[in-house]
Amino acid sequence: MATHILALILKRNAADDGEFILVRQTPPPKFNDEVYDSFLDSDLWDLPSTKLNRVEVALEPGAVIEGLAPFSETIDFRNFDIDAAIDRALGQVGLKESNIGAWRISKFVEEPEFGPGLPVRTIYIVGELARANSHLPDVCKWMPVESCLSVLHDVKPDNVRVGNLAVVGLVNESSRSSEQKVHTSLRYQEYPPGVFLVPMKSRTGKPFLTTNLIIFAPAIVSGKLSDNSCAISGDVLIVDPGCHTNVHEELLKIVAALSGKLIIFVTHHHRDHVDGLSIIQNCKPDAKLLAHENTMRRIKRDDWSHDYTLVSGGEDILIGDQRLKVVFAPGHTDGHMALLHVNTHSLIVGDHCVGQGSAVLDSTSGGNMTEYFHSTYKFIDLSPNILIPMHGRVNLWPKNMLCGYLKNRRSREASILEAIETGSKTLIDIVAKVYSGVDRAFWALAASNVRLHVAHLAEQGKLPEVLLVNHRASYRNDHYSIEKSLYLQRRQLLLQPCLCGKMKCL
Repeated sequence: MATHILALILKRNAADDGEFILVRQTPPPKFNDEVYDSFLDSDLWDLPSTKLNRVEVALEPGAVIEGLAPFSETIDFRNFDIDAAIDRALGQVGLKESNIGAWRISKFVEEPEFGPGLPVRTIYIVGELARANSHLPDVCKWMPVESCLSVLHDVKPDNVRVGNLAVVGLVNESSRSSEQKVHTSLRYQEYPPGVFLVPMKSRTGKPFLTTNLIIFAPAIVSGKLSDNSCAISGDVLIVDPGCHTNVHEELLKIVAALSGKLIIFVTHHHRDHVDGLSIIQNCKPDAKLLAHENTMRRIKRDDWSHDYTLVSGGEDILIGDQRLKVVFAPGHTDGHMALLHVNTHSLIVGDHCVGQGSAVLDSTSGGNMTEYFHSTYKFIDLSPNILIPMHGRVNLWPKNMLCGYLKNRRSREASILEAIETGSKTLIDIVAKVYSGVDRAFWALAASNVRLHVAHLAEQGKLPEVLLVNHRASYRNDHYSIEKSLYLQRRQLLLQPCLCGKMKCL
């Protein structure tokens, strides 16, 4: 099973390879809280699109769509109400079926294995307007491919943005976004142009199964940017090679095909972010590793023993003609880093955010709730165009997502404080009350966040000192008991413990 999307590429005529119609996308619902609703993402423009609904009885499309035959083995269009989907998508731009002279299928795109949830498959069809239409709704506009590329490559904070449907379905093919291609049998996504995301199986925590290997492989342009003030430079950069051993051959294939000087950036030390370092070390011995000091001292020499550079935040990295800036973002761990792609204003957030739900802070590696809040506000101030997590899909509403994280953490903190004030005397008491609706198998992960929330409450002066003193000893004992119990459960089930657990409701 999968979720199917229909996206329309609407052109003036068959000879027009430049302009097409974009629709201003509806942002996520507001929080009904002035504190968070004041942070607004800039307008996002993308192709008109809608979900394709399945039908119980095979239905022949009424609309004539040329070129379906080559895709018949991949998808049976009779299983979907194509006509209704076309009508809904055209309604977004104030058009009707009678306005379109002809349809033809452009491509069928299967989303990479980002997870969780159903994979997304997108069908792109091209429509040619039967006659000129100059009265499009205010939420629509014509845009040439060149303008899209300008918006994507010369980004200004809080300026208009172009979504991934237009880029994946149309813009990438109309531009030489990269001279280096990703050599792998795995599905990957290129968004923004020149930024490749390859989800690879890893030892991560549920509900995720993969870690995104991110590759920056910019086109080699004439008059390549030269900046002698930039101490860190290379031709291609990869972020967090954390794939499982059973896909190390795919990682080797990808890395071996990358030409030029290779830079590796690691957001933090967890196994699902560094498991593939040894493969790169053997394949590209001249590659340079970038990591925070606290991360580097936790990486084993078996994983990396070659050249490395310590970064602490603020450093510039020059990859071809693309500039990236290192952002110190502690919270998940004490050495956690993010990376801002300056050209497209895309922010790689490591495990600070995940594609669904929220991340667990690692109290055993310097995880800190106060720093997590500070890093979140730092990300909001950067006003990124998109967030790229290491687990899950790209998020196109960065400020909304970050505010959602703040709101969730504040809500959890209020529940924890209420549990303490109403008689919870140990860590296990608080976890049992606050996470009563969560499977007990995840209580150890929840306990890690609870401990850090209590410390944050104490820093704010919200936790009575006498309670904090009493909790300190019991938290250590309770947390050990929960961890031991969970370890025994996992051992019995032949499951491997995970350093970097995520759970939607944590």
